[in-house]
Amino acid sequence: VLLAIGRDACTRNIGLQTIGVKINEKNGKIPVNDEEQTNVPYVYAIGDILEGKLELTPVAIQAGRLLAQRLYGGSSRKCDYINVPTTVFTPLEYGSCGYPEEKAIAEYGEQNLEVYHTLFWPLEWTVPGRDNNTCYAKIICNKQDNNRVIGLHVLGPNAGEVTQGFAAAIKCGLTKELLDETIGIHPTCAEVFTTMDITKSSGQDITQKGC
Repeated sequence: VLLAIGRDACTRNIGLQTIGVKINEKNGKIPVNDEEQTNVPYVYAIGDILEGKLELTPVAIQAGRLLAQRLYGGSSRKCDYINVPTTVFTPLEYGSCGYPEEKAIAEYGEQNLEVYHTLFWPLEWTVPGRDNNTCYAKIICNKQDNNRVIGLHVLGPNAGEVTQGFAAAIKCGLTKELLDETIGIHPTCAEVFTTMDITKSSGQDITQKGC
C-alpha cells in the first residue's frame, strides 16, 4: 500500500458559515435530506462531501444529474444510495450491491431475512491447482417482500463485472425465485448466484468439491 489516506471534505473555508449551512465539525461532511437539500433550503450538496454517503465518482455524477432534473426538468426521481454496485480491486476482487448483512439486519430485523451463501472454485483455478473454497458469494433476501434480493456480495475473479450485471437486476426487483429460474452460464463465477440453496441459518457446510 503506497497511499491510503481517504478523502477530506474541504468545506470549512468556503463561506458556508456565513449563510448558515450546517456541517459535521469532526469531518467537514454536510448532512442533507433525501433530495440532497441542506438545512438552508436553497443550498444543495452532492458528492463526496455528503454525510453518510458513498465516496464514489459515479454516485456523485448520478446524484448531480438527478438533482438538476428535479430542479429544472420537472422530475421527482431521487438518487438511490443503497443499490450502488461497487468493487474493491484487490488481487482477489470483492464486489457488492445493496445492503451488507449487518445493516440489513438493523433495517429489516434478522427474523425477516434469509441469507444464502456458498464457497466456490473458479474453473481457471483448477488447472494451476489454486486453493479451493477461497471464493465466496452471498445474497440477502427480504422474506417479507417475496424474497427480494436486498444485498449481493461476491469475492472472486472479475467481481466488478459480475456485480455490475446483477446490480441492474436488483434495481428491477430481483428475487430469489428469479435467480433460481435463471439458467447459469457454465462454467462462470456468476453462475453460483443461480444455484445457491444453502442458507446461513441452516448451518450446512458450504464447501465445494469442484468447479
